[in-house]
Amino acid sequence: MMQSSKQTTDPARSAMARETNDSAEVAARILRRRRAISDIAGQLDISTAPLAVLCGRGSSGHAGVFLRYLIETRLHLPVSASAPSVITAFRKPLCLDHALFIVISQSGRSPDLVAATRSARESGARTVAIVNVVPSPVADAAEFVIPIEAGVEQSVAATKTVVGSMAAGAELIAALADDATLRSALDRLPERLARAAALDWSAIATDLANASAVFVASRGLGLGPAREIALKLAEILRLPALGFSAAELQHGPRAALSARTPVLLMRLNDETAATVDQLADDLRASRIALHLAGGPSASLPWIGDDDAATDAITMLVPAYRMIEATARAWGFDPDRPPQLSKVTETF
Repeated sequence: MMQSSKQTTDPARSAMARETNDSAEVAARILRRRRAISDIAGQLDISTAPLAVLCGRGSSGHAGVFLRYLIETRLHLPVSASAPSVITAFRKPLCLDHALFIVISQSGRSPDLVAATRSARESGARTVAIVNVVPSPVADAAEFVIPIEAGVEQSVAATKTVVGSMAAGAELIAALADDATLRSALDRLPERLARAAALDWSAIATDLANASAVFVASRGLGLGPAREIALKLAEILRLPALGFSAAELQHGPRAALSARTPVLLMRLNDETAATVDQLADDLRASRIALHLAGGPSASLPWIGDDDAATDAITMLVPAYRMIEATARAWGFDPDRPPQLSKVTETF
């Protein structure tokens, strides 16, 4: 197990740094709502659900990818990603009778998410909103609401709300599946998030300076966080960044890797570990700049493996901190990426 207490950033320097450090308290707040979330799970009655549908964009969509793997492995329900344009642009309502529909939103204000949630509810789906702002149009459109309660997020780049979205969704799935192991892991999550905030992943920044593109990869429960980290690299450091499944990276995208395309690879201690280990060996043999988090061959500091579901969430924190510190070192404002706003109203 590798660990470093070296700080890569002054928490007072940016809202993004402060809000990343708030993630542990956000997770603890969600744990205190466990009974309320269990009550919602008890009212959902998904015994006849044909499938689950996840709805969200950007970082919220990445939280949905994370929840997809939890739902399919814990509840054994097939999962579909909602395409809100089917409702808003094509105006074609879907047949979602008895389906479990989960919408994830930070602001709760995007019109397309509101429309998709209303349509799903009208078609007979059981609708749950995981949202930071309550009341909000998205929350009002859903039958049940799970507040993230992360407080106001000043930075355009979402951090604590992403961690909170994943933790709140995991709490719901743990309740629906009556999964004591997942509940226990979530009990440990706040402390592990706090410890992860002290990890120094600045070694990645050395390779980012001359990178033509960056690849972030994981598998299973780590895929959503991998895509989320890639998004942050793009919007804050203005680098072309792609998030892939570790399995996909061994196929077509492998041809695009070179000495100028560093790879951040996240290994979780579950059934996907062997595939990730093999990819890491292959990349090292090809002299690709590899930064590996997790497992016995990790090159990045890590706090030691726990449950794969919560480790996938925890790895966001040192990645966020590295990106924030690198942005400041490069003269970028991590809180105000160019041409972006906190709320994007998509129709």
